[in-house]
Amino acid sequence: MKKLIFIDDSPLDHFILKRILNKYNLAYEINCTANGEEVLDFLEKNRRDKALLPDVILLDIYMPEFNGWQFLEKVQRIYPNLSKSFKLYILSSSINPKDINHAKQYDCVKSFVFKPITKEVLERLVDEEITAHG
Repeated sequence: MKKLIFIDDSPLDHFILKRILNKYNLAYEINCTANGEEVLDFLEKNRRDKALLPDVILLDIYMPEFNGWQFLEKVQRIYPNLSKSFKLYILSSSINPKDINHAKQYDCVKSFVFKPITKEVLERLVDEEITAHG
């Protein structure tokens, strides 16, 4: 089963994502967290274990304490050392063109998705993932 990690400080957004995945039988094992540092530690610790690494990461950029930009700075450094690549999507309510352009500076960012996530957008991301990885 494909693995998805959702890093966001909003429990409501966690609920919406899980609800969409369940309602439409999109087969993902999902892990929701507000703690990007924990995810970085997990990636670092399990960098050689393809079975544990995620296929997709959804990342909110504006969170208190450790925000998405800080996560991107650090994940960019460890990304080349992972035994399996993943697709990283920014999921944000920001419509600021500066944020969208800033996100494009990171090789690991696939695209910038606006909140709230919808079934159609999630299906498109899942379809891209399935198509890309067979």
